[in-house]
Amino acid sequence: MTDMAQPQHWRAWLLSDRPASRRQARLGRAYAGWQRFTTNKLAMVGLAIVLGLVLVAAFANVIAPYSPVEGGDLRTERLLPPSAAHLFGTDDQARDIFSRVVYGSRITLFVVVLVAIIAAPIGLVVGTVAGYAGGYLDAILMRITDIFLAFPKLILALAFVAALGPGIENAVIAIAITSWPPYARIARAETLTIRSSEYISAVKLMGASPWRIVLRHIMPLCVSSLIIRVTLDMAGIILTAAGLGFLGLGAQPPLPEWGAMIASGRRFVLDQWWVAAAPGAAIFIVSLGFNLLGDGLRDTLDPKASDQ
Repeated sequence: MTDMAQPQHWRAWLLSDRPASRRQARLGRAYAGWQRFTTNKLAMVGLAIVLGLVLVAAFANVIAPYSPVEGGDLRTERLLPPSAAHLFGTDDQARDIFSRVVYGSRITLFVVVLVAIIAAPIGLVVGTVAGYAGGYLDAILMRITDIFLAFPKLILALAFVAALGPGIENAVIAIAITSWPPYARIARAETLTIRSSEYISAVKLMGASPWRIVLRHIMPLCVSSLIIRVTLDMAGIILTAAGLGFLGLGAQPPLPEWGAMIASGRRFVLDQWWVAAAPGAAIFIVSLGFNLLGDGLRDTLDPKASDQ
């Protein structure tokens, strides 16, 4: 088989209408989904931005030319405009803003990933258990969810951070506590549709316990919808973290958190605009990237959207 024919062979194998194994079927679905995803140009832009964030965070010590916490001479290097020596200028402590924005990507990625790891499983468990069990358990869990949804996310996060104390770890916990209710709602709605299907009835006839049905058969079917919602919520998580940092309740100085950088630069916004503009632009670009990526994943993973 020639080198030209081999990729065609693999493509035909992945897109076969009659897969010979579960592995082939799963790989075929993944490949078809990737093909649909790549046709969405804006989604590819979002993916590029998110991958760029990951790479910048991973290689921050290589990319950043200066220390993110140590400044230069306050007499000669304070509040310098953007130049070849300092691409984004310097702040009021003579620190290089470009280096601080680069290192701030690590804090942003840390918050986003940790909140998703904590909040998404909580929402998935609460929603699937409530949807499958029904009755009083459903009513109790959903009323608790409604209580959390009744408050604006930032206000509720502020209350939790005020109780736990300022700091990036407490900010992550507070954001995660306020982020799970929408995931629980989505998982419950999916479960109410799935639990009456013939597939679940067959599993019941085979003697599967309720917990096994929820864990092994319902939760996996809810994951795709949850991934879409989590990706779309990343921008909100970033803005909430930045809001807490802006108010002094998130990452504490001298950590280069983007919201805290905007807060320190607001005093100079009229004359030294670059101090607040650089971290603000970083928040905007990363939030836009997650929104575009989430829209692309919704079009790819949502079967209703793909059928239209």
